[in-house]
Amino acid sequence: MNRFVVGMVGVLAFVLTGAGNADAQTPRLGYINSQVIMAEAPGTSEAQVAFEQDMARYRTELERIETELDTMSASFERQQSTLSPAAREERQQAIQQKFMEYQQRQTDLEEEAQQRQAELVSPIMERVSQVIEEIRQEGGYAMILDAATGAMITADPALDLTEQVLERLRTDSP
Repeated sequence: MNRFVVGMVGVLAFVLTGAGNADAQTPRLGYINSQVIMAEAPGTSEAQVAFEQDMARYRTELERIETELDTMSASFERQQSTLSPAAREERQQAIQQKFMEYQQRQTDLEEEAQQRQAELVSPIMERVSQVIEEIRQEGGYAMILDAATGAMITADPALDLTEQVLERLRTDSP
């Protein structure tokens, strides 16, 4: 879930839309804690489970290729003294080719993992952003800050909208 939270921190750092309550001399401010919201938002645990299942498949595939590579290398080490120079070079090239395949597949799987994570988290983040915006508009907030980013030094706990966001997410959740 940490990757989800880290991604969410950037998205929720500031929700700045609108000028707040025109009658007030001082703009109304509020804050949320995106780490708490993303940890407890409906759908987050299911997304995490789905992501972990995908990661297990990716790890299994990489382990299989790694085992093949280890087997090829061990076989070469045992037999290299009995191989002709041409056969030795051919085996070394095959091992190098398998290693390059392994590295390429590892890169491909990392990209797939990032895409899958974004695919799983995007609907949750969109809903969280929507709820925060609704609360901002309804409450006449000029700005809602994210306490999880560490930019906030101190704040009145009465301004904390985290539970309000979570409550709305829970009640509106399908």
